[in-house]
Amino acid sequence: MDSTNWDAIIIGAGPAGTTTAALLAEKGRKVLVLEKEKFPRYHVGESMMPFCWYTLNKLGLAGKMDEIGFQQKHSVQFVTTDGHVSRPFYFFQHDDHPSAVTWQVERQVFDQMLVEKARENGAEVREQQKVLETLTDESGRVVGVLVEDASGERSEIHGEIVVDASGRDCVVAGKNRWRNRDPELNKIAIWTYYEGAMRDPGLDAGSTTVAYIPEKGWFWYIPMKDNRVSVGIVADRDYLYRDARELSEIFAREIGENAWIKKHLETGEQVGEFWVTGEYSYRSNYCAADGVLLVGDAFAFLDPVFSSGVFLALKSGELAAEAIDKALQNCDTSASQFEDYGRDICVAMERMRKVVYAFYQEEFSFGKLVKMHPELRPTLTDLLIGDIFVDKFDELFEAISEICELPVELPYGHRVKEAAVAELPS
Repeated sequence: MDSTNWDAIIIGAGPAGTTTAALLAEKGRKVLVLEKEKFPRYHVGESMMPFCWYTLNKLGLAGKMDEIGFQQKHSVQFVTTDGHVSRPFYFFQHDDHPSAVTWQVERQVFDQMLVEKARENGAEVREQQKVLETLTDESGRVVGVLVEDASGERSEIHGEIVVDASGRDCVVAGKNRWRNRDPELNKIAIWTYYEGAMRDPGLDAGSTTVAYIPEKGWFWYIPMKDNRVSVGIVADRDYLYRDARELSEIFAREIGENAWIKKHLETGEQVGEFWVTGEYSYRSNYCAADGVLLVGDAFAFLDPVFSSGVFLALKSGELAAEAIDKALQNCDTSASQFEDYGRDICVAMERMRKVVYAFYQEEFSFGKLVKMHPELRPTLTDLLIGDIFVDKFDELFEAISEICELPVELPYGHRVKEAAVAELPS
């Protein structure tokens, strides 16, 4: 058994886990991160929102992003099936601030940078360590984890709080059946990479492009460094698999459904494999239980049309570190200590979720919204850049409601569970 008295044990070394670890360690907390894989490792999710800058700056990493040489991103644009490009949402026109320039990142490089920052701040990061079970005391409080290393050796590790940052594995929420799919956002994604594909000129060279295909599906087109582009399709399963099962065949067919995508990929060469994932949008019933807190994708994931994934991972890690440090000061890591954390994350996610829902409605378009309410373009841009933790969107949502129906807010996620959580299977 590991006899170290850990303040926090974090499952997973992705952006949410390492942000939590780095900020807690910076406060002098004794932090252990357990990662099942060996870093660096591949991960999708390359497009960042401008408000990622604030958490990165808090970590002391904003300047390093350009040192590494990630592709700069100045805007997001939308393209109709016939190739008509919207007026780009240039971030700097809205807010002349360093955060107005964001990045398209290679996640294996970006995530490794965060791991190194966590270690630099004093956290211990152990790779190839698979969490098999959560450990509980007689009251049902989580008090640690059972871990298996690469050689198959097992050990118990105890701490004041366990943070589930296991990403889409959803270690705690999955085992306890807390995870709920979003009823109207059950999409799948197929993606791959191209080299030598076309880039738009000037500031638009690094723009994220959302290109529509029929039945409210869409392509992402994310230019990255070293002449590589990440290209993916998000749509309903029935639409994508309607006449083919082979991923490459589906992808080739859909390229022909958008004139802009077809033109931009003509000069490129597809490289590497095709990837697929489903269960795109979900949220846990609970954000915390006694002795355990959920962060990042282990807590919730929202359809990536507006590149919110990394931002919500970073921000939830930042807020989790603040909440955990306060709980440790109070000598109380019970679920009730994290009610504010859960509420703040869910309120922000609901704001983004409403616009995601609107995006998928046949009668909605951003062009229609801005034409009807040009005065709301700045507010819409606020949402698209990630300024979603401030209450200023009521007028925007009222305007969207004139065009299409918005979803009822999910009644869970912000809740905490004070009863015992189940152990994970070994």
